[in-house]
Amino acid sequence: MAIALGSLLLLAGVLLIIQAGALLSVDRPVLAPSKAVDDTQPIRPVAPVAGAQRREPARKVAQDLIAPPRLDPAEIERAEPRPPLSELGLAVPPKTPMPRDWREVLLYRPIATSSAMFESMGRKVVISGVRGIDLDRSCSFDDVTWPCGQRARAAFNSWLRGRALNCFVPPDVERFAVAAPCRLGKQDVGAWLVSNGWATALPSGIYGKAEATARNAQMGIFGPAQ
Repeated sequence: MAIALGSLLLLAGVLLIIQAGALLSVDRPVLAPSKAVDDTQPIRPVAPVAGAQRREPARKVAQDLIAPPRLDPAEIERAEPRPPLSELGLAVPPKTPMPRDWREVLLYRPIATSSAMFESMGRKVVISGVRGIDLDRSCSFDDVTWPCGQRARAAFNSWLRGRALNCFVPPDVERFAVAAPCRLGKQDVGAWLVSNGWATALPSGIYGKAEATARNAQMGIFGPAQ
């Protein structure tokens, strides 16, 4: 009897345990898997990596740390400038300063009175920066003498051909000749006269190299009779 009674109690305990497990499984909420925004894949929590270190935010490097080191001015040695590879690298000669009230005027039908002077519209203009050849001057080349002064004036007149010149002149017509820079189109008149040997450059002018070119090429008064 005791054995039978014990067996019944054991069976009743097992049934109670099974019933309690069933009740617990019904009351426990079932978590649905989380899905991403696009409803395609569940979002899986990222497990922390063991031994991982916390990353510090990037900091701005101080400007003094990346700046070049300061130099003592006494230790700086100035080197001589490198010569230019050609004359194209040389600075352009400064232009002759003109009075503020002078303006560029178009002078029509100029007539050369010497190799560096002309008359137009009641004005007498001397090309600035050059020295003209006197009309009565004679030049010699290979023991041959020729009237280079008259030939220089004729060459200037032939080049002008009555065309208009742009010159910087005063607003009023002066009684005497005025030295002024002029150009024929885009051609500088002084540069043309000196480079062709029909005038010489003033020491303080800007046509020194043009005169050297004319001498080397035996142009104008530096060459044979023309």
